[in-house]
Amino acid sequence: MSSHWGNCLHISIFGQSHAPAIGVTLDNLPAGQPIDLEALHAFLARRAPGRGPTSTPRKEADQPEILCGLVNGFTCGAPLSAVIRNTNTRSQDYENLRDMPRPGHADYTAQIKYRGFQDLAGGGHFSGRLTAPLCIAGGICLQILKRQGVTVHAHIQRIGRVEDRPFDPLGEGDLGFLPKIPLPVLRPEAASAMEAEVLSARQAGDSVGGVVECMVQGLPAGVGSPMLESLESRIASLLFGVPAVKGVEFGAGFAAAGRRGSENNDRFVRQGNQVRTASNHSGGILGGISSGMPVVFRAAFKPTPSIAAPQNTLRLSTGQQEILNVRGRHDPCLVPRAVPVVEAAAAIAVLDAWMETKSLEGFL
Repeated sequence: MSSHWGNCLHISIFGQSHAPAIGVTLDNLPAGQPIDLEALHAFLARRAPGRGPTSTPRKEADQPEILCGLVNGFTCGAPLSAVIRNTNTRSQDYENLRDMPRPGHADYTAQIKYRGFQDLAGGGHFSGRLTAPLCIAGGICLQILKRQGVTVHAHIQRIGRVEDRPFDPLGEGDLGFLPKIPLPVLRPEAASAMEAEVLSARQAGDSVGGVVECMVQGLPAGVGSPMLESLESRIASLLFGVPAVKGVEFGAGFAAAGRRGSENNDRFVRQGNQVRTASNHSGGILGGISSGMPVVFRAAFKPTPSIAAPQNTLRLSTGQQEILNVRGRHDPCLVPRAVPVVEAAAAIAVLDAWMETKSLEGFL
């Protein structure tokens, strides 16, 4: 399995959903960076399971244990490793999935690739549980970026048929209120409608998908590279490592395909001593490099494939169709808990690109 990522900032995620622990190692973090562990715990709590009616009933504290890399609250230049203990597992719920793969899940593809040796319990290494160590890494990167004036915030843009208003692509004011609300939305009335949409799916034994929109503000122009190591490529590669992400678009995204160039081009203007654009259809990235405008992107999440309603599937040993009743505890909608995961992915990618663009002395 490939769970390593990064050009300048290297991360490695390890563990399985029902293993004794999951964790992450970050290598090449700059030394001397203060890390607020209380803020890191608060960030991880936003992703933790069992937080309300829209979440899985599985409860985990998700308190990270820093094993190395911090001395007296500061990064010391050594690799930083952290683990989260898994304390609430029911592995017996997954025994039948080796022969009866869940529709929409990785049970079958894992069976083929790993020849039956994969860990099925809780989805093993394919589980969304592995986004917790991603959030450890991202939470640390968020703190480093914030001290440089770069902020990363996301909101639920859509759940099912219910939509929130989009971010203003030219920039938003203080978005610090978003992490403080259970369903982070820009229109308060959207939250109750989204919760009703999730509960309706849960009551039907079903699930529902949605979209998370993210904005990076304060990132100067010049961060990133063209072609294969573009800023979009880095962000997207981490997002597609998140289970259930099936689509990513930047700026106008697919809507740009229906426009003419005269409609889609962002006109350059001067604001004070800064070069800006009058619109931001590009999502703050041109040629793979930040333009100085807010970086705006959206990630689409499919509905949770593990649903309570009976589903038809194939029993691999007989080749016969049978009814599968999925056991275990699963989210009726992944989107609310995915918001900090999207922020974490963006923060890691942006910090990696910025460290590559500027020397550590000039950056930090």
